[in-house]
Amino acid sequence: MTRSFRIAFKVAVMLIAAVSAVLIASIILWMIGADVGATFYTICVVPLTNSLHLTEVLIRAIPLCVIALGITVAYRSGIINIGAEGQMSIGILAFTGVALAFPDVPRPLLLPTAFIAAVIGGGLWGFIPGILKARLNVSELLSTVMLNYIAAQFYSLCLRTIYLDPAEQGLGAAGTPQSMRLSENVWLDRISGRLHYGIVIALVLAVLIYFLVWKTTIGFRMRASGSEARAARYGGINVAFYVTLAMVISGAFSGLAGGIEIAGVHRRAIEGVTNNYGFSGVVVALFGGLHPFGILPASFFFGLLIYGATLAPSRVGVPANIVQVMQGVIIIVIVTAQMVLSNAYLQDRLWRKLQGMRKKEA
Repeated sequence: MTRSFRIAFKVAVMLIAAVSAVLIASIILWMIGADVGATFYTICVVPLTNSLHLTEVLIRAIPLCVIALGITVAYRSGIINIGAEGQMSIGILAFTGVALAFPDVPRPLLLPTAFIAAVIGGGLWGFIPGILKARLNVSELLSTVMLNYIAAQFYSLCLRTIYLDPAEQGLGAAGTPQSMRLSENVWLDRISGRLHYGIVIALVLAVLIYFLVWKTTIGFRMRASGSEARAARYGGINVAFYVTLAMVISGAFSGLAGGIEIAGVHRRAIEGVTNNYGFSGVVVALFGGLHPFGILPASFFFGLLIYGATLAPSRVGVPANIVQVMQGVIIIVIVTAQMVLSNAYLQDRLWRKLQGMRKKEA
């Protein structure tokens, strides 16, 4: 089997997957009575037509990128992290807690400290399912989902009690639980419009994750633990430790994404601030091939979809949650494509059939 055939096979599967996703999404839009062409144009093209729209796309791509990078570390280590939503919430609480407790500390000290708190908060929330998986073989799917619910309720409780803005307690309150506006000492500067320097952090983290996972001994041991745990143990690798470490790193990235979102965009903790980024980050990681340099364009694409969905109701009368349906379609298509690509028997069978056809022609 030649290298060119393997590449052609992979490209063909990816093209078929992309066409299938578009067709399925089109059928769904047609079934709800939407103008398919206008909807795709509004979601995928309109956000690229001016700098204001493009800025909003990038703002949404930043947390998606950071979360997906962390999820990639977990997946490459053989553990499925679908708890990023909860880890992000805990990271926001930790970031906000530091910012509210020390509002007058100089910015060069307070901002990094708040980010470290967000990293520790998310990492600790990732440690729980990691250690349960490593030591007790508890399904991370179950534990991360349950921890998402706990984090959501704890986040809501804090916003309604110890973090609640005093202005929200009176009769003139807006009705949305939120903290006080944070000190400017924890704000991320903005580059243009609402676009903040979190985008630089995301790019740097993508490079760091690439070197960590693919160019260091620690990364090799995490990947070995994920690909073949029994062989890794035979080779002297502490699989339990590296599986737990991967989950801590994954949770830390989700927590950091929460801190970046608060520091760069909202500048206060507010209900609903996670915006399902934790779940969308899983899709971004898979769509990006679980590789940092694939995640960068994937996060931009899903940022485009999320922002385009906010334009759809007013422009074409399509509900904004249609993007969640499209994400579901993309997940199904990606998983199917990965199963096909990993099927060495199918690939070999097609190669033999192609060779047989060539011999007949000759």
